[in-house]
Amino acid sequence: MKKLVTTLSLIIFINQAGFSWGQIGHRVIGQLAQWHLSRTAEARITQILGPVDLALASTWMDEIRSDSAYDYTNTWHWVTVPPNTTYNPEIQEPTGNAYEATQQIIVALKTGAISQKQEQEYLKILVHLVGDLHQPLHVGTGEDRGGNDVRVRWMYEPDSSNLHRVWDSDMINAKQLSYTELAAHLNRHIDAEVANDARALPAQWLEEAMELRDTVYDLPDSHRIGYQYMYRNWPIVEQQLMLAGLRLAEILNDIYG
Repeated sequence: MKKLVTTLSLIIFINQAGFSWGQIGHRVIGQLAQWHLSRTAEARITQILGPVDLALASTWMDEIRSDSAYDYTNTWHWVTVPPNTTYNPEIQEPTGNAYEATQQIIVALKTGAISQKQEQEYLKILVHLVGDLHQPLHVGTGEDRGGNDVRVRWMYEPDSSNLHRVWDSDMINAKQLSYTELAAHLNRHIDAEVANDARALPAQWLEEAMELRDTVYDLPDSHRIGYQYMYRNWPIVEQQLMLAGLRLAEILNDIYG
């Protein structure tokens, strides 16, 4: 019975989590990374992925949720770090998490001791995971399934949403920009300070997400959120998308450049 409850809870989380960062957010990250690849890395990645750029490859890990052959990746979309703690491998999902999977895949791609098919899949998964780790609610507290249990009324929509979805897609979709338009806008705002911050290691990404969670969870008692919440938090969305894109490019340049 305990095993059944755990399985059902996992299924509910996966179904309600939706597309992390939404397709637009992930593609923005992939596009930014594509623009910041070295020539050598870009050429090598083109050999691996073929006629698919990083923007379109970024959503593959969400698409394979419909394929049971990839069920082992279901728990790789998030990591749990409770407040006032550091990363603890003992409390994570036994099938892995976003933080561990990211580091393992980087090592595997660097060593190169994998098949061509596995390298292609690992590369697409890496593009996605770097994005996931920069959405603050994918570094969960362990209490509300990354904000999925926090019901909110977003803008003037008649149906309720949840905090996770607001951060994954609702705020980004409200801008009504294509992923290329948003990526181009963000690329123009990358300065020396952002580029310097992009040099942080994955362990620091978790610390950054944890520091942002207080702001993310700062909700009115009514849980009705809209323009004011978005005005306060949109700079964080932009920051995290930019950092994810630059950090992904830096990782790929290190592996393939």
